[in-house]
Amino acid sequence: MKIAIVGAAGRMGRMLIAAVQAAKDAELAGGTEAAGHPGIGRDLGELIGGESAGVALSSDPRALFEVADVVIDFTVPTATAVHAGLAAEHGTALIIGTTGLDAAQQGAVNGAAEKTVIVQAANYSVGVNVLLGLVEKAAQILPDIYDIEVLEMHHHHKVDAPSGTALSLGLAAAAGRDVQLDDVACKARDGIVGARPRGEIGFATLRGGDVVGDHTVMFAGPGERVEITHKASSREVFAGGAVRAALWAGTGKPGLYSMKDVLGF
Repeated sequence: MKIAIVGAAGRMGRMLIAAVQAAKDAELAGGTEAAGHPGIGRDLGELIGGESAGVALSSDPRALFEVADVVIDFTVPTATAVHAGLAAEHGTALIIGTTGLDAAQQGAVNGAAEKTVIVQAANYSVGVNVLLGLVEKAAQILPDIYDIEVLEMHHHHKVDAPSGTALSLGLAAAAGRDVQLDDVACKARDGIVGARPRGEIGFATLRGGDVVGDHTVMFAGPGERVEITHKASSREVFAGGAVRAALWAGTGKPGLYSMKDVLGF
């Protein structure tokens, strides 16, 4: 499977290069960065301190979609919307790890999924996807007298909040209770906010240091509290999951898929 990476010189991109090279059924087809990036022209293998990969970092994403079977995108929403269009145009599968897309950008992804395979997930860790299933089940079992809080912490470079994974956990909890998250979510509290409404799903966001990603879902009830936690100590878990999704997507039919589809949940 020929797999290429947009944003290949970033922290996540470098992890993805290594993960593709380590996968026995994958071939590194290329990588891009924005025009003017100092790494343009460098061999991708050498970029991560390894042996030559035989492909150089470029600034032309269109060329990438022309040669690859699958492209992995952990970039920014504006770029991801453009990449979705290129994926649809060339019939290239696209693995999206970008979070924080607005309605128009998500619309571009949804439209592309009518023509090619799109896997979109807020988190590609297998462990986090297990967590999503556990949260939905717990929310289904515990009555709404148990208050739900989603707590997340990430490094100080992260630009969106709550994290995409936190929102996915909120969606899982809402699905377990058979409600719409938008109807019960509370993403910020400040000042005199009054008593907490029954059934509310709250979010708390922390930023600092180099935390890769910590997520906890709390079910706080009378006399007890249930907490389900996942902590990522390395981005390698995200890279490995994304490559797993890429290998799965490369032989699929057009549509918008999640990691639940990839893992067979």
